[in-house]
Amino acid sequence: MSTPLVAVPAYRLGPGRVSGWTDASHAVPAQYVAALARAGGRALVLAAPDPAPASEILAPFDGLLLIGGGDVEAHRYGRQPHPAEYLEPDRDELELAIATEAVRSGLPTLAICRGVQVLNVALGGSLHQHLPDVPSMAEHGQAPVGDAIDHSVRVAEGTALSEIGGPVLAACNSQHHQGIDRLGAGLTAVGWTEDGLIEAVETVGPEGWRLGWALGVQWHPERTAATDPTQQALFGALVDRARARMHARTSPAAGSGRAVGSAPPAVPPRPRALRLLPRSRP
Repeated sequence: MSTPLVAVPAYRLGPGRVSGWTDASHAVPAQYVAALARAGGRALVLAAPDPAPASEILAPFDGLLLIGGGDVEAHRYGRQPHPAEYLEPDRDELELAIATEAVRSGLPTLAICRGVQVLNVALGGSLHQHLPDVPSMAEHGQAPVGDAIDHSVRVAEGTALSEIGGPVLAACNSQHHQGIDRLGAGLTAVGWTEDGLIEAVETVGPEGWRLGWALGVQWHPERTAATDPTQQALFGALVDRARARMHARTSPAAGSGRAVGSAPPAVPPRPRALRLLPRSRP
């Protein structure tokens, strides 16, 4: 198989959110799936809750995409609840675990909006709970409902993000009321808006070397990726690294030191792709 598999944890939609369905459901907005497909990847949905160990959940996959959604519970980064929060605790439990495991194992990861906040909290960081409460903070779109805005992002030189989009990303579609405050261990800020809010992070080691490949962005590249090559390139970068990982672990030479003629190392079985059914907007 030449198509890398990318795990995508889903939204949980309550009963009645999908017309004709009386039970709750799980869904991923089609723009994420389409962006991965254009890049040559295949999205497979993860549904929360899942009590299995994170290493077992991620074993069949070549990459991870953490998508947008609700807020991370405040107690997970040492804060009290805020009245503006809207929560998805089942997703928190699953996504915090697999984000930690992805960084530990070097699984290529792209984290978007909520996803970058999950990544940061998983590594011990904290969040601004409501950006309108932060002095001198500019508009970042109204979430969970309301208008999104486009803004530019200044990018640090010599980073994975600068290799993808250059020193400035001119049109980043944004809709969030929280943001990164204290950075998690192993993360470095690589993108900022004019008000100084961290808009992009990458994983690095203590001496500056990169830990696997993980990139988090606070905006929504999936919304404009179909017409903006720079935003689509974020998904391309994820899939390129996922494909390299797939080839490395399925190569006959995988498992260094294996004697000629010995059995190849076991590769976790690949799950069947899930067919996303028509749904209402999350």
